[in-house]
Amino acid sequence: MLAGPIFSREALISPRQFRHFLIRSGYIAALFVLMYTTLQATFGWQQVRNVGDIARFGNLIFQVLSLVQLTVVSFFALLFAAGNVAQEKDRQTLVLLLMTDLSNRELVLGKLFASLLIVAVLLAASAPAFFLVHLLGGVTLEQIGWTLALSAATALAMGSWGMLVAYWRESTFQTLAISMLGAVLFVGAVEGAVAIAGDHSQIAYCIGLFNPFRALLRILDPLGDTTQATIGQVSALDSVLTMLGLAVVIIAVAIARVRVWNPSRSVYTAALKQMAQEGETRKAKSRDIWRNPVIWREICTRAYGRRIFVIKLAYAAVAFAGAYSLWDATGTQRLIMGMVGPVGFAFVGLSLVSLILINAQAVTALTSERDGKTLELFLMTDVTAKEFIFGKLGGILFNTKELILIPLVLLIFFAYRQSVSGEDLSYVIIGFLILVAFAAMLGLHAGLSFENSRSAIANSLGTMFFLFVGIFIFMILLVEARSSFFLQFQSFILFIGVGSIGLYSSLAHRNPSGALRISAGVLPFLTFYAITQYLLGGNLSVCLSICAAYGFTTLAMLVPAISEFDVALGRTTLDKG
Repeated sequence: MLAGPIFSREALISPRQFRHFLIRSGYIAALFVLMYTTLQATFGWQQVRNVGDIARFGNLIFQVLSLVQLTVVSFFALLFAAGNVAQEKDRQTLVLLLMTDLSNRELVLGKLFASLLIVAVLLAASAPAFFLVHLLGGVTLEQIGWTLALSAATALAMGSWGMLVAYWRESTFQTLAISMLGAVLFVGAVEGAVAIAGDHSQIAYCIGLFNPFRALLRILDPLGDTTQATIGQVSALDSVLTMLGLAVVIIAVAIARVRVWNPSRSVYTAALKQMAQEGETRKAKSRDIWRNPVIWREICTRAYGRRIFVIKLAYAAVAFAGAYSLWDATGTQRLIMGMVGPVGFAFVGLSLVSLILINAQAVTALTSERDGKTLELFLMTDVTAKEFIFGKLGGILFNTKELILIPLVLLIFFAYRQSVSGEDLSYVIIGFLILVAFAAMLGLHAGLSFENSRSAIANSLGTMFFLFVGIFIFMILLVEARSSFFLQFQSFILFIGVGSIGLYSSLAHRNPSGALRISAGVLPFLTFYAITQYLLGGNLSVCLSICAAYGFTTLAMLVPAISEFDVALGRTTLDKG
């Protein structure tokens, strides 16, 4: 009743498709596969009879699951809330909702809770898995309870932020990009303020409450938390209340501004412009269109909003903050998490943000066409499939050129300061450019494969997210099992096999092919090989494996994309020379 009829329809009336149940069961299956892989990485095939060793394993798997779950629910709460409202705008159905007698509260809370419904289901379904870990020892019920409560509060805050940006901005790409960059900048600002105030001061503790990962680390290591009155006391009440208070403030702003921001001023501007053009007697000067009209539209028009430069400024601010934090740390040999140096860690983090934003730009390049009913106009013209696909790819790379160049410039600068060797610099540049092409092509492939825009966006960004989160988990487990790697190879085979099945179901959703089948099987294995070679110091083999895996997958998606544009969308250009 609090959220109104929008949430009631989603919770009670909306039909449940097969994927709704597959997501729930698949998430729990992934947690258990992760448990088994961690077990094999820790003990191998030896029998464990020591209660202390089992308890230490229980504590380890609880730490891994907690970090993974907090990251997953934060990302998807942000994505679902932003994408749900953005889809209403793209389909121009939000105006219909604004014309009803729904109050601002019902519009905001209804959309928010409807978007977070699947996130809440995943949290509830994961609770038995966490309590099963409690049976191993090393973890208390208070730790599990506060971890789930912190994840729920963080999901609410992230979803509120994504919903606020979606009601504020008009373009889907701007909504996704500002939401993600805003979250990254917020966490970075919190950590910067903590560093300025001093890690052990009371002011730093109060500021740090806005970073849920800090609270999670205190839950995971209560003996190391000196801020509690009693050492070893497990409580995240302050952080949970802080995240809930942040969510309430964001929701209140959205409720107050939803009908001020919507309908957008562009609706009135377009109407006034059309009236002015109809009243003009002289012919307006037309612009010259390039030979490929698709790439001309992507580059020379405001297809993705009027304030896309704000996104690039925010990204540049993130890059500047990362470079500034490493200014005095370039000569240190300290490895973060025992895997990568400070410069490499900053470049990897910045590159992941770039790849996710490039992928968001790519998928919205097609979903916005479909929702705006302009894709049918392309089908009525003589634009060929190659012109359409390569025009879109060229526009994507041009519009995101700053996201590509800034990490490379940062890396070249640190190479100039002799923090990175020239050989490693060339390998990293080649591998990064291959991943950029993969991210762009994956977005277009998802946009062509899924008719529903929300499904296309969730599938494309979800694939990128799980792919790189899986890489991160792999690196942690391999560092844990470095001394007896070959004994744990079979467990990693199981983890990779499950990932291959999920990747194939995503890539071959609408157009299964032999190349995509090979890509789904080869990509996780070559990624696994690249990680092991990186830990062993084989830089050239890492570059070659990335080029082979992601380059072949990019080509495997490119060829079906060209043919699918003609065949699946009901048009043929095969007879055109």
